[in-house]
Amino acid sequence: MKIPTYYQSEIGNREGQHLSCDLCVYGATSAGIIAAIEGRKRGLNVVLLANGSHLGGLTTGGLGYTDFGDKRIVGGLSREFYKRVGAHYSVVEEWKFEPSVASRVFGEMLREAGVEPILFQYLSSVAVEKGRIHAIRMESGLVVEAAFLIDATYEGDLMAMAGVPHTIGRESNAQYGELLNGVQVREHHQFTLPVSPWIKEGDPTSGLLPGISSEPLAPQGSGDKKIQAYNFRMCLSRAEDRIPFSKPTGYDPLDYELLARFLRSGWRETFVKFDAIRGNKKTDTNNHGPVSTDYIGGNHGYPEASYQLREEIFQKHVRYVQGLFWFYCHDERVPAKLREEMSRWGLASEEFDSTGHWPPQLYIREARRMVGDEVITELNCRGYRKTCEPIGLGAYGMDSHNCQRVVVDGRVLNEGDVQNWVDPYAIPYRSIVPPSGHAENLLVPVCLSASHIAYGSVRMEPVFMILGQSAAIAADLCLKEKTVAQKLSYQLLKPELERAGQVLGLDVSDKLPYPHSELGNPGEG
Repeated sequence: MKIPTYYQSEIGNREGQHLSCDLCVYGATSAGIIAAIEGRKRGLNVVLLANGSHLGGLTTGGLGYTDFGDKRIVGGLSREFYKRVGAHYSVVEEWKFEPSVASRVFGEMLREAGVEPILFQYLSSVAVEKGRIHAIRMESGLVVEAAFLIDATYEGDLMAMAGVPHTIGRESNAQYGELLNGVQVREHHQFTLPVSPWIKEGDPTSGLLPGISSEPLAPQGSGDKKIQAYNFRMCLSRAEDRIPFSKPTGYDPLDYELLARFLRSGWRETFVKFDAIRGNKKTDTNNHGPVSTDYIGGNHGYPEASYQLREEIFQKHVRYVQGLFWFYCHDERVPAKLREEMSRWGLASEEFDSTGHWPPQLYIREARRMVGDEVITELNCRGYRKTCEPIGLGAYGMDSHNCQRVVVDGRVLNEGDVQNWVDPYAIPYRSIVPPSGHAENLLVPVCLSASHIAYGSVRMEPVFMILGQSAAIAADLCLKEKTVAQKLSYQLLKPELERAGQVLGLDVSDKLPYPHSELGNPGEG
């Protein structure tokens, strides 16, 4: 099987090439694509740089069972995307779609706007003069000068290289007056029965099983630098032409001993998050349970790692998830009925042809987060703190996947999972703007200014698209008004957002108008 990669440094040599533009969008995630399209619609000369060959981020990378919370918040080009996907299936709009269809729709939107992404561009350096980004240089040698820039990456590399204040990990609850931040041991995706953490059950002298931290559990609500787990959103199929799961190089049965022990206890929720999407018996398969596709603890070095080290971390995630499905199909520690059922599944043969039918996008649930003059916190998500400058709404539950595995009283526990439903809330303009005195011609709609637990709500693909469009509108206004991001008048911005179809407020006095089954799954994103 051909394995996807995060980093392909040998592709393309653009030494000596120089581009000048009105707007440079770095990162061809869903937010980046929408930002580039909006910029072109507004007459800007736009350069869209993709750090790799994959376009569309998670929206085209396997996350076809859309997490949204409340569809009413989705407007503008984000809503247009879901309507165009719906048109492919001859319905008004579609939120449970095939990755290949999402890719096709984004491709059509880009072509119609006249945007041609430049692939395999990895940021090398950023020239900042007097608080303004003058130019950015790629490892390929390409140099781009832009009047305005948008960092639409999941990692926040442009923001960080420009010297914008940012953070990684979890704040303590005390920092922002929150309840759900920091260290959290809770009941979901948890070992509900005692499972020994030791290689030899009950024998601490035998050493810990892979992936279990030897650090003592810190106090509940205390801060650290740990981040919630990554995985792949797997597009699986039960069709006859499915691709069987293959055994990865370096497969180690010990990596799945915890799961074997929990299965032995009687746990049978393996297929809970095999969510059906359109297509030939296809799913968007996500993490569920104490041991699943989340590679807990395997990503802690990722946000600030070099491109080469990120590639290593990426491949470790591929190997872990490949091994998980191989384990389910072939390991005798798995009950025979469960092995038989998993063997009926495989990779969808119609998806991800160029990467051996494996999703090309790692689910980077969080990396760096900007620390701006306004930080979205749990108080915003719960409705206790309002903003008078909304550029879009969030509506998904505050959702953190587990961050680590620890030993408590001789048993293994997962730590970090939080699931808390919220009503729609406003996302302020200042949350995508660098703090005063920093990068005055940069906007950050993905790695925006939010606490760890609030980011767990904001970080949904429809919202990233909303914020990408709002960022492009703000950039255009800044150029027209000859002002900087920090000084843009919201009185000028608001009517432009409304004309673009953005939803800036909802009446949440009534309960949500959709049945719960259509709301997505809080805590499963």
